[in-house]
Amino acid sequence: MDSRTAQFEHRLRDNAIKVEAMLALLLADTCLGGERARPASLLAAMRHGVLNGGKRLRPFLVIESAALLGGDADAALRIGAALECVHCYSLVHDDLPAMDDDDLRRGKPTVHIAYDEATAILAGDSLLTYAFDIIAAPETALPPAQKIELVLALARASGIGGMAGGQALDLAAEKDTPDEQGIMTLQAMKTGALIRFGCEAGAIIAGADNEIRARLSAFGEKIGLAFQLADDLLDLTADAATMGKATGKDAARGKGTLVSLHGQKWVEAALARQVQEATELLAPFGEKASALIAAARFVASRKN
Repeated sequence: MDSRTAQFEHRLRDNAIKVEAMLALLLADTCLGGERARPASLLAAMRHGVLNGGKRLRPFLVIESAALLGGDADAALRIGAALECVHCYSLVHDDLPAMDDDDLRRGKPTVHIAYDEATAILAGDSLLTYAFDIIAAPETALPPAQKIELVLALARASGIGGMAGGQALDLAAEKDTPDEQGIMTLQAMKTGALIRFGCEAGAIIAGADNEIRARLSAFGEKIGLAFQLADDLLDLTADAATMGKATGKDAARGKGTLVSLHGQKWVEAALARQVQEATELLAPFGEKASALIAAARFVASRKN
């Protein structure tokens, strides 16, 4: 492992520890103003779905994109935690029997297995709602206009035209295999939208101009596609123990992916191209963008 890779992995772990601590604080027993009670079983299920390790890549992108542009670090940590709540909600719901029907997530029983389906649904609902609470809360020290921009951008990335819509397309793909453009649209929505938001959020937090915000958003789109391409390769080549979840399910369901459409070599070349294009987008920032560039390379080379 070279020194840059080691430095990146240390930075990723350090940020993950901070995000985990913030999430634990946010999911404490104590009620917030306006809350009447936090039901113990629901809170336990939320914690099960969130406080289970993980690389915390999406919050890392928020934190590092904000740092690149001089944004407030404490606000970035809270926005990163909000984004992780949305991501974890999506995993809790994706694992349900009506969706992907998975029993394992990060090597542990999924929420509906550890608790029950109704609790898992409510845990996901609560995590999604809580994300916007975190952004709007007075503890997130940002001007109201920036909070509104973050709420709007996260809502668009999460909803009908983003992640949730992408999951709908993914379910439909089990019955009618989409073409290449259809697969790319699906992946840009289901997986890429939250990763793109993670990069764009840093620009919003820092109050950057539209050109810089668009550049960070485009970078996020590139690494979002790279993430999904790497995921498709891992679904083909990795085992369940390494991944911490079932593998080979896309092929078993006959679901269209770029791997099934074009083959492994084509996808590996496309993956390398996305990382290169993402790197070029950050060239104007010089060495200051090294952490984000390392993140793009990590996305492509990860083993789980």
